[in-house]
Amino acid sequence: MGKLYIVPTPIGNLEDITLRALRILKEVDLILAEDTRTSGKLLHHYSIGTPMQSHHMHNEHKTVDALVKRMQAGETMALISDAGTPAISDPGFLLTRACVENGIEVDCLPGATAFVPALVNSGLPNDKFIFEGFLPVKKGRQTRLLLLAEETRTIIFYESPHKLIKTLTNIVEYFGSERPVSVSRELTKMYEETVRGTATEVLAHYTNKPPKGEIVIVVGGKN
Repeated sequence: MGKLYIVPTPIGNLEDITLRALRILKEVDLILAEDTRTSGKLLHHYSIGTPMQSHHMHNEHKTVDALVKRMQAGETMALISDAGTPAISDPGFLLTRACVENGIEVDCLPGATAFVPALVNSGLPNDKFIFEGFLPVKKGRQTRLLLLAEETRTIIFYESPHKLIKTLTNIVEYFGSERPVSVSRELTKMYEETVRGTATEVLAHYTNKPPKGEIVIVVGGKN
């Protein structure tokens, strides 16, 4: 019987990878990568020549059964995403579940993920929090926001730069203009930035300065 390793990769700075992760990526029979071109840069940087196969949200439903059979036959595999920990708003859940259901050992390594540093450096309470990932684009968005407006724990969202203004506007509308907000973008990269303030203040900042890069929004809970 083979084994599946879930291996976090850097969210920006290539030095943010563990020695164990590098060893596993060298030792496994196959690396399952969200985008082989993106992961290829990381593997080249660390002189890792392990074969790669594409495994992303558009093909994972079709490939899971075949991958499980290969692991049952003895192959070891490492699942990585473009950045951070697989299955956290990235592909990985379906394969992990299939392995568990078929008695294949799954070993998730600790490592990089964007929401933890964004939460910690937000200055907002982090003893209790909820991670929402990406909000629904259309259907269910209003319902979700109305529910979250009553949440007393700190709330964490992922967002793309071209939707940040819309989401901040929604936060002002549903959560209130004075709700504390922290927006972190380009974490661990050269132009890393965290902007803190009320929902209105942060919205005004990014209205005047359109954002770039991957974004984490941290919102204080309702008092």
